[in-house]
Amino acid sequence: MTNGPLTLMQQTSALRQAIRNQEHTGPTSGLATGAMQGNVVILPKEYADEFLMFCHLNPVPCPLIGVSAVGDYRMPMLGEDIDMRTDIPEYYVYRNGEEAERCYDISSLWQDDMVAFVLGCSFSFENALSQVGLTPRNIEEDVNVSMFESSIPTKPAGRFYGNTVVTMRPYTPKDAIRAIQVTTRFPKAHGAPLHFGDPSSIGINDLAIPDFGDPVSVKEGEVPVFWACGVTPQLAIKNAKLPICITHAPGKMLVTDLLDADLAVF
Repeated sequence: MTNGPLTLMQQTSALRQAIRNQEHTGPTSGLATGAMQGNVVILPKEYADEFLMFCHLNPVPCPLIGVSAVGDYRMPMLGEDIDMRTDIPEYYVYRNGEEAERCYDISSLWQDDMVAFVLGCSFSFENALSQVGLTPRNIEEDVNVSMFESSIPTKPAGRFYGNTVVTMRPYTPKDAIRAIQVTTRFPKAHGAPLHFGDPSSIGINDLAIPDFGDPVSVKEGEVPVFWACGVTPQLAIKNAKLPICITHAPGKMLVTDLLDADLAVF
């Protein structure tokens, strides 16, 4: 029995345990506030170097915060009890570029040659936005963040190529400028927005129909603000047509023991 509130590390450990037990299978935005969250890509060693190069060439949508040893499902640099086979609320399994399965535990699919990559996530700057009175709409409405495939191309690396996926959060123009200032301090969580204003100029036709996640309301006088998103590799994975690749479900992240502040640049 604990005395007083749980520490952040106790919260992250408890949340991962709930995810591991499949007691929580939903989005992780707004949970374990202050903890760094990450996008996940797991693939065979044969393709790891090419994917690593893809991340290096595209550091805004694919900011690396952790890479496992070959065959090791642990991620000690991000949390001492992390198990990459069980600690994501939902996994997507791709075979030959097509989504083949969704599941909550990949223990039976884990291979001795697999490498896990964890990429920074915009959920890590949502706490900073909330602290200055700019709480993202997806948190206010208790839904997953809106995600769209844009027309902004990534730089290809071998088999991996595709357009950039973006998240969208609406703000008034004044608040959008403040949001840009805040998120610029988080380059490992995608940093400053890629675009704000007219969605069609980056290939987005309807904000009410996101490609991933949920729609959020855009109020009168607000403009959509678009940040790069760690779902971008999922488009590249489809194009690469690997025999097997496993990712997180959009919006359902790995919650680490590191602090959002560890990503900040002052």
